[in-house]
Amino acid sequence: MKSLKFLAAALAALAVAAGSLAAQAETITMASTTSTEQSGLFSHLLPAFRQASGIDVKVVAVGTGQAIDMARRGDADVLFVHDTAAEEKFVAEGFAAKRHAVMYNDFVLVGPKNDPAAAKGRDIVAALKKVASANAPFVSRGDKSGTDAAERRLWTQTGVAEAGQPVPNDRKGSGYKECGCGMGPALNIAASSGAYVLADRGTWLSFRNRADLAVLVEGDKRLFNQYGVMVVSPAKFPQLNSAGAQKFVDWVISPAGQSTIASYKIGGEPLFFPNAGAQ
Repeated sequence: MKSLKFLAAALAALAVAAGSLAAQAETITMASTTSTEQSGLFSHLLPAFRQASGIDVKVVAVGTGQAIDMARRGDADVLFVHDTAAEEKFVAEGFAAKRHAVMYNDFVLVGPKNDPAAAKGRDIVAALKKVASANAPFVSRGDKSGTDAAERRLWTQTGVAEAGQPVPNDRKGSGYKECGCGMGPALNIAASSGAYVLADRGTWLSFRNRADLAVLVEGDKRLFNQYGVMVVSPAKFPQLNSAGAQKFVDWVISPAGQSTIASYKIGGEPLFFPNAGAQ
């Protein structure tokens, strides 16, 4: 009798364990940017999604260009990035059915507090011209990220190259250097070398090693930074967990997900502003 009771208890324990493992089994892979990861947003956002859905999210944080390439290969279930033009192209080519706006913040030009290039103000293009003219040290991501794409667009507006042509690095001043790195490392380099750098505000607010750096240019409408999210096409990649990815997208653009984004603050200051439904 005791052996039967022991066997029944063991089987019950195994059933509970199996159920627990099944509940923990569902996972999706997200290709995203270093700014969402290094700003600390995902540490705040993803546990709330896990609690709501039971789904774990594995984040691969790289530059937006690399994240999109990863999704093009079918190596991610969901894409969460910030380069609207590249995202729209991704959808147009059939790699996702729809792109959803999810949140925004802005870029800022950070540099030494004494501002040797006299770049401070609200005009980012004028500031870049001054940095180039002064041959001031400038750290560029140079990693095909969303921030890198935004920076390159801004350089093209400085008029130091022919219209429609990319700006050669030698036209950006002798202090211009590309690090081929994420936002956090780029800020570390700028802090240690007294350089200027274009940063997303979220990573800047969460960055602790500021040394003598300060925000010098902000508020220019050209510094607007929109984030989008999309499910990678199950038609192209049927092996993906598209159902789980769709649950994440539906949640992050829902009132619950949007409220969770809005509640992420550092020192009382929000890092991102939800705007699901925006174009």
